[in-house]
Amino acid sequence: MKKKFLCYIFLFFCIFSSAFSQNNKPAVIAYYAGSAARVDSFNMNQLTHIIFSFGHLKGNRLNIDNARDTATIRKLVAQKSKNPSLKVLLSLGGWGGCKSCSDIFSTEKGRQEFAGSVKELLTYFNADGIDLDWEYPTIEGHPGHPYKAEDKANFTELVKTLRKKLGNNKIISFAAGGFTTFLEKSVDWPQVMKYCDFVNMMTYDLVNGASTVTGHLTPLYSTPQQKESTDNAINYLLSIGIPSEKIVLGAAFYGRLFDNVPNANNGLYQPARFKSYVPYRSMAERLKPEDDYLFLWDDVAKAPYAYSAVKGTFITYEDSKSIALKTQYVIDKKLYGIMFWQLTEDKNNGGLLQSIDDVINKR
Repeated sequence: MKKKFLCYIFLFFCIFSSAFSQNNKPAVIAYYAGSAARVDSFNMNQLTHIIFSFGHLKGNRLNIDNARDTATIRKLVAQKSKNPSLKVLLSLGGWGGCKSCSDIFSTEKGRQEFAGSVKELLTYFNADGIDLDWEYPTIEGHPGHPYKAEDKANFTELVKTLRKKLGNNKIISFAAGGFTTFLEKSVDWPQVMKYCDFVNMMTYDLVNGASTVTGHLTPLYSTPQQKESTDNAINYLLSIGIPSEKIVLGAAFYGRLFDNVPNANNGLYQPARFKSYVPYRSMAERLKPEDDYLFLWDDVAKAPYAYSAVKGTFITYEDSKSIALKTQYVIDKKLYGIMFWQLTEDKNNGGLLQSIDDVINKR
């Protein structure tokens, strides 16, 4: 009898330990800006959250813009039949998609009507939460979009209103710039994080389409030439008391290509002109052997880059090595998880999502 009792105790311990371990794995969060037809191309069992991108404001209300978007959301929610623990969020805005946010969210009426519309849409689609991608409160974002100092306090009131309207069973998250100006000016971090489940740190586009000097799109660590980095942003939040378990590190499933790059320092930290955005799945096609690219690794930044002296082009991007290091960083720092923009830019098989999954599951 005693042996049987001990066996039961051991079995319970094993089951509990397994569940505890699974529950403590990092979240893997994908933004999704593709069609319904492409959803089945990816392994949804490798994700914990997927964020439909994007809904927009129509008046004071969150609006899903067309039948195509509705079909995509329904297809995403249907993935719960394959992965019952998958959380599906709707997202507001995106780059260029939040022109009226500063004005609408500056009034109690605007915030209340928006929160009510979010609740209605989450119920209608059987979705799990809302992600706010306002780029940006308080500071200049998309050219021509209004912003004002009062946005900072209004953003706090917005998430407070959403939490009251949605209750505690729905997820509230937001996408935050990973650069110093945003970190220091846009958000009242201690107040906002009281009401949000987590923040998706956009620790990418640290060199972007407006940049006139090459550098790293999404370096893990700062270098003497480039302060802005993933580690710089994460450590800022930790230094002001934001709990690590509410922080999500961001990764880029794309690269940025620059031309007119001088043949010095293999193109890194050189004057240049932005040329194009390159999805990860298309990288091999764009970096052709005849263009004689050098494929390089910055061991300080922990970031790959490539340079062609033949064409005078430079590309900064993410690869399996840099993604693996970021995923391990999430584990070591005990962050809530890793997110990326965006799923349809990955390869269908053996891409960057697979690299994340391999580290989390220690393959």
